[in-house]
Amino acid sequence: MVLTKAELIGALQHETHILLHLASKIDRTQLDYRPTAGQRSTMELLRYLSIMGPQLTNACVNGTFDMAVYGAAGEAAKARDFDGTLAEIATHSATYAALLADVSDDDLRATISMFGNSGTRGAKLVSMVLSGCAAYRTQLFCYLKSCGRVDLGTSNLWSGMDAPTPA
Repeated sequence: MVLTKAELIGALQHETHILLHLASKIDRTQLDYRPTAGQRSTMELLRYLSIMGPQLTNACVNGTFDMAVYGAAGEAAKARDFDGTLAEIATHSATYAALLADVSDDDLRATISMFGNSGTRGAKLVSMVLSGCAAYRTQLFCYLKSCGRVDLGTSNLWSGMDAPTPA
């Protein structure tokens, strides 16, 4: 494993931090913004992000994707307002730690098959969950930029903080 379990949990928790930072930059009057008719709105994207990471982590840990569990989580997400969605995302740091607490190094090296392909559990966690979090938070960042947040930059996207003010 390239990452230790602690490093993986830390990386996922950092993604949660960045996502909450970016979400704090959303103008609530623009929650319905969508770049094109076929894309998620900002609110729909946040609702998806409120379930994606934990649901995929759970699937990787269990070695199987349970569509009924995922569907129920999706329905619960649809019922949440903006504040409820952010509150749910705020639980992700603890959720990742709890979901991965009992996963051993051997478990991370074990092969699982999901979505038509096989790989180690650790590689699936990195390629599906960690990379997915980074990709979708980048999408949120692009939405923010499209909605006029020209003040946002690299520090916001990669560190989850505003750029330091020049002296």
